[in-house]
Amino acid sequence: MSFSISYIFATRNRLPFLKITLQKLLDDLQPGEEIVVVDGNSTDGSKEYLQQLFDCGKIHQFVSEPDKNQAHAWNKAMLMATGTIIKKIMDDDVFCYEAIRNCKNYMLENPSVDVIISNDFYSKLSNGTSLVEPNSRLEQFNKWKSGTIPSFTFGDVHLLIRKSALAYVGLYNTSYVMMDWEYSLRISYSKANIVYYTGYNALSVTHPQTVTSQKNDDFINEQGKRAVTFYELADDYISRWSRIKIAIGEVIFSPKYNPTVKADKIVDKEDIPATYDKYYDYLAEVNKAGSFTFITKN
Repeated sequence: MSFSISYIFATRNRLPFLKITLQKLLDDLQPGEEIVVVDGNSTDGSKEYLQQLFDCGKIHQFVSEPDKNQAHAWNKAMLMATGTIIKKIMDDDVFCYEAIRNCKNYMLENPSVDVIISNDFYSKLSNGTSLVEPNSRLEQFNKWKSGTIPSFTFGDVHLLIRKSALAYVGLYNTSYVMMDWEYSLRISYSKANIVYYTGYNALSVTHPQTVTSQKNDDFINEQGKRAVTFYELADDYISRWSRIKIAIGEVIFSPKYNPTVKADKIVDKEDIPATYDKYYDYLAEVNKAGSFTFITKN
C-alpha cells in the first residue's frame, strides 16, 4: 500500500503525553496515512503500550531501541517513513490534522514544493488555554523570499517535508542540541522550495519535560555561532520560541530548581488530558474561523 503522508513519532518515557497525542491521531487517521513510531527503549510503559498498538495493526511501523540522541531517533523515523510527505508529531504538542491535510494536498498537487511551514501557537502547560500566543515566521520568510537574508529559522513542529527532498536538504545534524534550529537554517540556506501556510498546523506546549538536553549557555552559544557563520544568519540570532525553550531549561536545570514543587512548573497529571482537549478545540476553532492561504517562494 502506498501512503500519501507518514506521521512520525520519536518518543521516550513520556507515556501520559504520548497516549493523548497518539490517540488523537488514531481517532482522526484516514486511509492512505501511515504512523511510524521510534521509541528510545522507554522504561515507563511506553514500549509496551506501543507494542500493543502495533500488534493490533493500529500503527504501521514501530521500533524500540536505545538512541544516541533525539536527532538520531528522528532521523530513523524519517528514513523508515514510506509516505510521499513526512509530518513530525511531537508527543506533547497539539496538531490540527485538517490544516495538515490542507498542506499535504497542496504539496501533492505541486510536486516541486519541498517544504511547507505555517504559523503556530505556543502555550505553557500550567497556563492552559488562558494564555496562548501566536508565533509567526512570515516576516522572516518574506525577507528570505525577497533575497534580503540568505537563511531564517523556524520550528519543525509545523513542518511538512517531501521525503524525496531529504536527498537534497539531508537529515538532522546529530551533533546539534537545537536540531530544528540548525535544520531550518540549512533548509532555507540551500534554497529549498519552501511554501508558507498562513494557517496553524500546530500548537507548541512547553513544560519541564520538553527540555531534552542539560547543555549550558556556553554550549548553546557555541553551536549558535557556528550556525550563524555557516548559514549567514542575518535576522534573529535565536528565534523567540527557541529563546523560550532555553529559558525554561535554565530554570529547570538551575541548582535552585526543585522538581517536586509543582507551583507553575507543570499541571497535575490528572489535569493534562482535560487541558489538551481544550488545546485541540482551540486550535480547531481558530483554523475553522480563519481564511488562510499559501505563500509561494516565487
